[in-house]
Amino acid sequence: MKLQEKLKRLKEEQKALLACNFYNFETLKGVCLAANRKNMPIILQLTRSSIEYMGLDTAVRLGRSALESYGIEGWIHLDHGDSAELALKCLEAGFDSVMIDASEKPFEENVALTAQVVKYASKFGANVEAELGYVAKLGQLHDQSGFTQPEEAKLFVKETGVDALAVAIGSAHGFYKDEPKLDLERLSAISQVTDASLVLHGGSGIPANVLRDAVKRGICKINIATEIKNIFMGTLAGLMKETTEIDLRKVFPPAIDAVNLLVQEKLDIVKG
Repeated sequence: MKLQEKLKRLKEEQKALLACNFYNFETLKGVCLAANRKNMPIILQLTRSSIEYMGLDTAVRLGRSALESYGIEGWIHLDHGDSAELALKCLEAGFDSVMIDASEKPFEENVALTAQVVKYASKFGANVEAELGYVAKLGQLHDQSGFTQPEEAKLFVKETGVDALAVAIGSAHGFYKDEPKLDLERLSAISQVTDASLVLHGGSGIPANVLRDAVKRGICKINIATEIKNIFMGTLAGLMKETTEIDLRKVFPPAIDAVNLLVQEKLDIVKG
């Protein structure tokens, strides 16, 4: 099933897909072990930096092979693509879905760039995600003035033909200093005026009850990245203080298991 079809079905069922970034074989394995254990579908996400680190073909083949090996229904997605050129390269390499993030550009430029990527993706039958509004990235301030406006979202989806829309309702990338307060009424209003699949970025650190409420109000894709990196590296750092072992095959498994357990917890939240 194509990702865009899956997302629409889940939105109707008030459920969501968990989208997990992976950075190497070990984090990929942890994510896939969790999806296999819970017998749930998953989206595997790659950013430009992860693609450049692993190599485009290697990263795609790793993800595709892992989905097959663990018997998981899943899709490979470009997260926060910053150019139409990168999106096209990923589509040609076999990605099921691409995100074009022009959210920091003026509305008209965001529309034009997103529409261009939608045109590219149509030849591949792939899902396209865009972002509208201000979802704070690492080191940026949170600002409610940048929240997604329902009527603007309606116009954006109509003019671009985009399948999925990441909305700004109070989440942020990275960790939160205080418990995030999502504007769930705004989310409901956006969901009522557009048929696009709605995406929540910055899912790391948001309480489970808030995520569940967001799913009921129209979110059907939740992104997790920071928590995966943090638990993997934190577990590894703790192990390295206690051992002089140099065999990576013995050192990495506990960190993989930590990712596995984390993702299992997140999957329990989104299944509805």
